[in-house]
Amino acid sequence: MSKKENYEVKTEELLKPIADANHVEIYDVEYVKEGSEWYLRCYIDKEEGVNINDCEAVSRMLSDELDRTDFIEDAYILEVSSPGLGRALKKDKHLKKSLLEEVEIKTYKPIGGSREFTGILKAFDENTVTLGAALKEGIEDIVFNRKDIAVIKLTLDF
Repeated sequence: MSKKENYEVKTEELLKPIADANHVEIYDVEYVKEGSEWYLRCYIDKEEGVNINDCEAVSRMLSDELDRTDFIEDAYILEVSSPGLGRALKKDKHLKKSLLEEVEIKTYKPIGGSREFTGILKAFDENTVTLGAALKEGIEDIVFNRKDIAVIKLTLDF
């Protein structure tokens, strides 16, 4: 396990009882470097959506636990927030919750001349994601290999 993955796993372990106590769920934890800064980002969610008070409460409690355990060697910035409306669907639990929702898929390389697809998330498994996409000929299922997908996210519907 890489240092990054180790930090994410340990942070999620610390975050679990804090999330439970604040009646939120952990959406994702990521440890990333942007420029010269390291960021520990924790995304929380709940059915009715999280607000600033939820984020603040979780952030304060998690910050105390991170200070107590002190397992991250680098200096970092802690951020606790909502995953947002156009959230990335990184894990199977995200895909499962988003079945039959409209999503955008961006691929690493063009498929049929395009790298961006929008449609209804119909199915997924360990190796593939199936999208019901509107094409000139009507609705057609497109099956993507997961290794070819750069990002899947919910579409913003205003």
